[in-house]
Amino acid sequence: MFHYKVNGELELRLFELRHAEILFALVEQNRDRLRAWLSWVDDSQSSQDTEKFIINSLQEFTSERGFAAGIWFHNQLVGSIGLHDISWSDRKATIGYWLSETVEGKGIMTNACRAIINYAFQELKLHRMTIRVQPENHRSRAIPERLGFQKEGILRQDNWMYDRYIDLIVYGLLADEWQCDRAGSLGIVVETAR
Repeated sequence: MFHYKVNGELELRLFELRHAEILFALVEQNRDRLRAWLSWVDDSQSSQDTEKFIINSLQEFTSERGFAAGIWFHNQLVGSIGLHDISWSDRKATIGYWLSETVEGKGIMTNACRAIINYAFQELKLHRMTIRVQPENHRSRAIPERLGFQKEGILRQDNWMYDRYIDLIVYGLLADEWQCDRAGSLGIVVETAR
């Protein structure tokens, strides 16, 4: 399983089925705010829906196509971060994330993304990372901008969002543009079932 201790307050842990109820409760607590930015929120109506999401993410992990991890701050689940759409031929992947409103502004998501980027470039030897964000989501856009991603363009009407198509800004980062935090990699524990 994937476990990354970011610092004394923050760690990333691969979601397991036992997390379904607390993950669903966190989504429920943040539903209105998340729905403004994420197209999957209406598909999460019960802890059973969350179990399906976790099963799918565990299958992605075992097949080395990606994963979803819980963001744990002071041992409390506060959000999710994932490495998605891993292409081994092109050595690239996409990062997706969300955070509970109760802990915004503490640098949690910046540090979680930094950890995932270190893992992707150091351990997986990927070449390119992308983050896609709605233009109006200024808090989410600040993360790739803070971490040195380059704004590469806008995908016009790229994603169906409940009742309309939305644009997405694409941010990209190449491995040789990233100064890996070597100390941060010491906390990674990864076991894959083969």
